[in-house]
Amino acid sequence: MEDFPTVDAIRRTLADKAASAVEITKAHLSRIAASDLNSFVTVCEDDALVAARHADSQIARHGQSQLVGVPIAHKDVFCTTGVKTTCASRMLEDFVAPYDATVVTRLADAGAVVVGKTNMDEFAMGSSSENSHFGPVSNPWDTACVPGGSSGGSAAAVAAGLVPAATGTDTGGSIRQPAAFCGISGLKPTYGRVSRHGMVAFASSLDQGGPMARTATDLRLLLRHMEGHDPLDSTSADIGPTGSKPLDSLAIGIPREYWRGLDDRIAAVIDGAGAALEGLGHRRIDVSLPHTAYATPAYYVIASAEASTNLARYDGVRYGHRASAPADLDDLYFRSRSEGFGAEVKRRILVGTYALSVGYYDAYYRKAQRLRRLIRQDFLDVFGDADLILTPATPTTAFRKGAHRADDESGDPTAMYQQDVYTVPASLAGVPAVSIPCGFIDGLPVGMQLVAPHFAEDRLLAVAEAFQRETDWHLRTPGGT
Repeated sequence: MEDFPTVDAIRRTLADKAASAVEITKAHLSRIAASDLNSFVTVCEDDALVAARHADSQIARHGQSQLVGVPIAHKDVFCTTGVKTTCASRMLEDFVAPYDATVVTRLADAGAVVVGKTNMDEFAMGSSSENSHFGPVSNPWDTACVPGGSSGGSAAAVAAGLVPAATGTDTGGSIRQPAAFCGISGLKPTYGRVSRHGMVAFASSLDQGGPMARTATDLRLLLRHMEGHDPLDSTSADIGPTGSKPLDSLAIGIPREYWRGLDDRIAAVIDGAGAALEGLGHRRIDVSLPHTAYATPAYYVIASAEASTNLARYDGVRYGHRASAPADLDDLYFRSRSEGFGAEVKRRILVGTYALSVGYYDAYYRKAQRLRRLIRQDFLDVFGDADLILTPATPTTAFRKGAHRADDESGDPTAMYQQDVYTVPASLAGVPAVSIPCGFIDGLPVGMQLVAPHFAEDRLLAVAEAFQRETDWHLRTPGGT
């Protein structure tokens, strides 16, 4: 078996009986054991081998179908029966959920073999995967650099060939930014296409689960088994599955706001990607998303306010970390939350609580929601002329560990928040977006972002697949060519 197989390649290998699911699973478990990236919180070796043996028996009876026998990993924010779900936090260090997230159930029903749970920024709050109780994750292209966040463990694991695919979550860019930093493909579906049931909440109006893999074709395969209405999630959309249809010549919108202040080298790479899309028969048009500059501050007010509400449940009483020998109830609450949460989570809880407090709700939270509506309208207006939008995925390539830390009073947390400048607008609008590799700068991957109208994942993935048929950026591997 090749060192960096795709999901599609593994399916063909199993169908041709060139290797068994057990052999493929053991090979990936060996790679995980030998890795020093710290991309996994939990490895499920015994359970994975049981699932792989079951997959082999299914293949023997019915042949390979769906994702039967394909190894995957789940971001450690998805609840899994009998396996810890930590959210990379001391608060949930020993938490074992009594049920599976809907995404976990659906991929298991498709036959995927779960090999473990991946590391992340605590409670999905961060852009570097350094905010983890279990230590930072390394980027396989340069271990001195971050893999992005918050789904950095999933991105690093796929990029390093530890698994062919993994789940992630995207609240403001947490699939797309690490996909760009690690040179893989990552999709944030339309809000509501993938159920949030069993996905530990950060910001409920923004959180969306999605697939991460080497290719856009693999993203389509995974999405097919993740999406769909779920009666357990009232925000999940009752809409048909993502299709696949031939492409016409599309108008690709280039929003001028995304190029202001952009590094010239990143701009040149994205321009080259646009030229490649023109070579496929599409055309570039100038468009404007005038409220882009307000997206990042609006996002961090809204997301922090929702985090403040969602994380209020971790109080040392019901479940999660509990302070020892509390003097009284106030002491229990205070010390449990102080000990259980890391610095970035505390910061966002405080910001969110302040924004929701009496006297500041109108000045901050309500105003941020009004800006969100304007940003959403910007996208709706542009999609009257453009079929897709092309932007950079990130303002830089992967940065070095510690470059944007803000754990003390001398640090500036907003420097890290600017990493999401190109991804949060699509999150606020609820539209689907994908990041795919399109070049390199100084040996580090660059990702391009394609954004589509609501529920137009078929168009989005078709263009990404066509781009990857004509380019080989997605085939480059760490330590390889």
